[in-house]
Amino acid sequence: MDTEHNDDNIFDARGYRYNIGIIILNARGQAFWGKRRGQDAWQFPQGGLNAGESSEDAMLRELYEETGVHAEQVDILGVTSTWLCYRLPIRYRRGRQPGIVQCLGQKQKWFLLRLRDESSVAFDLQASGSPEFDDWCWIDYWLPANQVVYFKRKVYRQALKELANRFPIVPRSKPEKPPGDDGAKKTRQRHPPGAAVHTEAKRQEARPVKGMSGRL
Repeated sequence: MDTEHNDDNIFDARGYRYNIGIIILNARGQAFWGKRRGQDAWQFPQGGLNAGESSEDAMLRELYEETGVHAEQVDILGVTSTWLCYRLPIRYRRGRQPGIVQCLGQKQKWFLLRLRDESSVAFDLQASGSPEFDDWCWIDYWLPANQVVYFKRKVYRQALKELANRFPIVPRSKPEKPPGDDGAKKTRQRHPPGAAVHTEAKRQEARPVKGMSGRL
């Protein structure tokens, strides 16, 4: 497990930002799936390394900031053996500025985590005060590779496949296409196909929220 990447330069020589991705599993092998704040887009938690930060330290920091889950509430099952890269489309890149590295994409290590006691975990999407997600659900382990934005799909497939092969706690066979995808035009929906009906919105309906802060 490579968790010792400490580099004051948070970009590699090609302009890829060092980054981590997080797959959080429950006892049924389903994965945490978050809806990006203010967007109709879903993804796994992820985030960039800070200067001098190891990939594992960055993962634990991002885990708390994006989901409110603490290190002692999860078991780290493993991490991808290599850095996996995806390139940002030109329209998503920041313009070139003198003396500043232009970020061409992300260079990621992916961590597979499992909740130790799901009943004791209350996901807090506003733990950082600047939330990345505004909703979440449990989803079939393989579906994110078909659901995430197109330029991240190859990396998602690589990470899901490698971690599933090395840690046989999830289904070994992956679907060729999402359930119900018969080639017909898809309609927009609040939650992705195959998602468990156990979302942050429904959790909020079931219990009062005290001391809510941050920006939605």
